Amino acid sequence: MHRVRGGDSAAYAELVNRHAQVAQRMAVLLGAGADADDVVQESFVKAYRALGSFRTDSAFRPWLLRIVANETRNQVRSRQRRVRREELVALPDEVLDDPATAALSSERRRELLDALKALPEQYRLVVTCRYLLELDEQETATVLGWARGTVKSRLHRALKKLRTQLPDKEVQR
Repeated sequence: MHRVRGGDSAAYAELVNRHAQVAQRMAVLLGAGADADDVVQESFVKAYRALGSFRTDSAFRPWLLRIVANETRNQVRSRQRRVRREELVALPDEVLDDPATAALSSERRRELLDALKALPEQYRLVVTCRYLLELDEQETATVLGWARGTVKSRLHRALKKLRTQLPDKEVQR
């Protein structure tokens, strides 16, 4: 980060390369769909412009993911106003290439994603951060701008709702 603030564009390129995949996953999972690339690109531009406000004692990834989450929300709201209909999120398989997700069958994955899409936004966000992006509680709190206790309580409620939507399936903590 010191090199980036010193004007080293190659150092920022390293940060982009290191965090682009998780930023892409975040945008797709929060509803950006086909616009995920644009959201991620805009997020990195905004992050670069806001480097002066970045606290060096903080982690870059949660800070960036909060920008991605905000950009995604803005993009989804804009699209909804323009189109006036609900978007169907199509999750590309390459976004879910990690071993844990690959083990899920296509049908099971679709059931889980449909149940996740049916959750209210605050619950969908917390489940996405904790389980799909594998952020810890503190990172999730930072990304979403919530207190850690809020993350815990909303995650608990979200899992409870998922259990009722998928009664014959396992929904673990």
